[in-house]
Amino acid sequence: MTSSSSLWKSSRARSHTVRRCSIAVPRRYFISDLHLDPGRPRVTEAFARFLRRHNDCDALYVLGDLFEAWIGDDDDAPLATRVRDLLKEFTAAGPDLYLMRGNRDFLLGERFCRDVGASLLAEPTVIEVGGQPTLLMHGDSLCIDDTDYQAFRQSVRDPAWQADVLARSLAERRNLASELREMSGELKSNKPEDIMDATPSEVVRVMAEQGVRQMIHGHTHRPAEHHVSAGTRWVLGDWSHTGWAAEATDTSIKLINFSLNYIVTEDI
Repeated sequence: MTSSSSLWKSSRARSHTVRRCSIAVPRRYFISDLHLDPGRPRVTEAFARFLRRHNDCDALYVLGDLFEAWIGDDDDAPLATRVRDLLKEFTAAGPDLYLMRGNRDFLLGERFCRDVGASLLAEPTVIEVGGQPTLLMHGDSLCIDDTDYQAFRQSVRDPAWQADVLARSLAERRNLASELREMSGELKSNKPEDIMDATPSEVVRVMAEQGVRQMIHGHTHRPAEHHVSAGTRWVLGDWSHTGWAAEATDTSIKLINFSLNYIVTEDI
């Protein structure tokens, strides 16, 4: 028979047991410039690991150039199918997914977004990040000193040009994408590095026009936190030697980078 003293001691011990529980901090991630391509399977697999590691986040924003080239939402190539499946798996786990067109995947459309459970973001878009209004862009439109590129951008963003391209066969579009990549590489090789970066005066102008003190963008492949007269500009990195993302909570933003072989984050 258990004594009343033993029962009291047992009850007292239970009452002092500390139950520990973790409180999930809302997190959103921003990435860009993965340039997924059949010739770089390591990056695709790194992206798969990233999605699975962070499928408990609140949202993921892909700010352009998810693909090295995108020939239309009807693309049936193995890479397109693989990425569709990865993104479906990610959104099925619960997070919101937002996709923005870049200078490589400017033909990305609503059909692909519906297929994977994503929303297509207009450029520019303003949302609240870290407690303040934040401008989201791919970033290529900020490079106004590169006048040749801006003329090209205006052409390929024209709805009539895009409709004409999308009316062609998949084979024709693949050939065109290859030609455009080759032309882009040749043009870049003959340009000074600074002309392909965001023009400081344009950054200030756009932030003032949008009424924000914070911006996140990609495109330039020069990850950094810049403090300018207009506010703070977060630049995302490309996924080549390492992967990059901006991690945002309700109160802060930080850039993280990680190995493309193993997802081990490092704050910078």
